[in-house]
Amino acid sequence: MKWHGTRRLSGALLALTAASGLLLTGCSGGSGGRSATDSRYDGGGGNGSAPLPAPDGPTGGEREGGQESRDIAPEPDYLSTFALDVDTASYGYARRTLADGRLPDPSTVRPEEFVNSFRQDYERPDGDGFSVTVNGARTEEDDWSLVRVGLATRPAEDFGERPPAALTFVIDISGSMAEPGRLDLAKKSLGVMTDRLRDDDSVAVVTFSDEAETVLPMTRLGGNRDEIHDAVDSLEPTDSTNLGAGVETGYETAVEGLREGATNRVVLVSDALANTGDTDADTILERIAEHRREHGITLFGVGVGSDYGDALMERLADQGDGHTVYVSDEEEGRKVFCHQLPRNIELTARDAKAQVAFDPQTVAEFALVGYDNRRVADDDFRDDRVDGGEVGPGHTVTALYAVRTKSGADGHLATATVRWLDPGSRSPHEESGDLETDDLDDSVWSAGRGLAVTATAAYFADALRSSDHRHSGLPGAPGLGELADRAGDLAERTEDEDVRGLAEAIRTADRLD
Repeated sequence: MKWHGTRRLSGALLALTAASGLLLTGCSGGSGGRSATDSRYDGGGGNGSAPLPAPDGPTGGEREGGQESRDIAPEPDYLSTFALDVDTASYGYARRTLADGRLPDPSTVRPEEFVNSFRQDYERPDGDGFSVTVNGARTEEDDWSLVRVGLATRPAEDFGERPPAALTFVIDISGSMAEPGRLDLAKKSLGVMTDRLRDDDSVAVVTFSDEAETVLPMTRLGGNRDEIHDAVDSLEPTDSTNLGAGVETGYETAVEGLREGATNRVVLVSDALANTGDTDADTILERIAEHRREHGITLFGVGVGSDYGDALMERLADQGDGHTVYVSDEEEGRKVFCHQLPRNIELTARDAKAQVAFDPQTVAEFALVGYDNRRVADDDFRDDRVDGGEVGPGHTVTALYAVRTKSGADGHLATATVRWLDPGSRSPHEESGDLETDDLDDSVWSAGRGLAVTATAAYFADALRSSDHRHSGLPGAPGLGELADRAGDLAERTEDEDVRGLAEAIRTADRLD
């Protein structure tokens, strides 16, 4: 995690940057909403405006209390920019690993996916686009707060009101998929989903082991459900895992069955343990790049199995303009294929990015929790050629920041802006929200459900990523034992089964360590 501080600029550099900013600002595009540069200060970095000089004081290179030194971002840097991400696979896989009696590999723990696994109650926009919610609360470490940026799309429409779907299922039938909870789970889930899809939806089925095969070309559901059920029921595990061939054939099948006016998507169901053919995500995606660009076909990755190629699946989904989930049992499979997948069929925003501008008058340093491989250069925020995230109706995206305010600071703290492209017209839009220091709750533990759950999930993920699996580097973090108690109290207060599951996962990690 990189901690960012503020520093004083020389007058000459400031004047030069400001002059350049005027030129850039006059050429920048965008419509709707308030931009990050409309705050009390000009944010610098990617928006073409220079920051005001910061007052003398700590630069953020060292945490107070003698804690370890952190890298400081290049000056000036009051901005944080990232591509939106609605993946949740990391949390699901961590829970599966803990249930199997093992601590997850720290490399598979992505805090943003832990945070985004929990329901949030953000206000929803009336139409396509996003609402922006910014709030926060103080931690038990002096001057440190956790600031939450929440983005929400409109509610998912009724099942019958969305556009028709053309879904190409690319199913791993390699030998490793014979393990209970892999191919058998996928077949049950697909069978239930087949009965739930509409008559005007279409489905194709591609399988892969050492080679790939189109088992069922794009077929309308209406009048053909038995044929689709037969294709799914016939799947049996065979040989090795040529995931590259499966993805390539899947996209070719999707293009052959492309439907105008429908949402065309490839759904990859695999343990992602590639061992034959292309096993590198970049190489695989390079072979299908033309299909993605020309036809806008997105990838939805569904991970299964106790041993799971998390890094490969996550990379494929990120670069395939999609996202990933992880399924460990029949209940989760039903949830993903019968509820989440239909909701994820439609897109309301393409290439969505967020930028948070922190006020140098009140903020000494800050750090974004997670989103390590979703960071975007600040000056690419309004460059719509730069890839962002794809988001559908009914989604929420949450980002959490650790923020140290200057002692006695009062006033504007941050402005968060989200920018996205309309899926049809590709026209850009923006929306923003602000946070004042007076709006910070007194404690993350007494804050509302959403913020308290977000903090708990982030503390847990950060602890799992640490060398001893017990102590988060975030300010005000309790040990796993105390965190489990906090989560248990929160579950009782909210009567939320998802939070109970989080508390149990934390207790299990504490016992295993």
